[in-house]
Amino acid sequence: MEEIVWKPSYSVGVPSLDEQHKQLVSMLNLLLSHSEATVRSEAISELLTRMTKYALNHFKTEEELMEKYAYPELSVHKQEHKTYRLKVAALCQETMDHKALVPEELRQYLMGWWINHILKTDMKYRSFFMERGVT
Repeated sequence: MEEIVWKPSYSVGVPSLDEQHKQLVSMLNLLLSHSEATVRSEAISELLTRMTKYALNHFKTEEELMEKYAYPELSVHKQEHKTYRLKVAALCQETMDHKALVPEELRQYLMGWWINHILKTDMKYRSFFMERGVT
């Protein structure tokens, strides 16, 4: 699979959130560029660390904006974030258990998160925030 190149159409209209989404693209591209990585590889360990930090920073920023502007789908969004955090924790455990399928599971999960969460769920708040002048 080819690496993802950021396009303006991926923007949610809030520069700080776009910059954080670009971090996710970077993580996914790291994984794609290490297609032969094993569960014991440094790339997998680095990626799981980055995914954890991403969740802490990005989800906090996004949820604070949603709360401030009373985004109507906040609870659904928070639940998706919780699911992400739980999945990363499970993948960390599987890595410690040396489960060989972790790299492929990571690829599938991150690609699914990119397509289903960022490009669909997050795009739902684009017009909401734009109408309120959030930048």
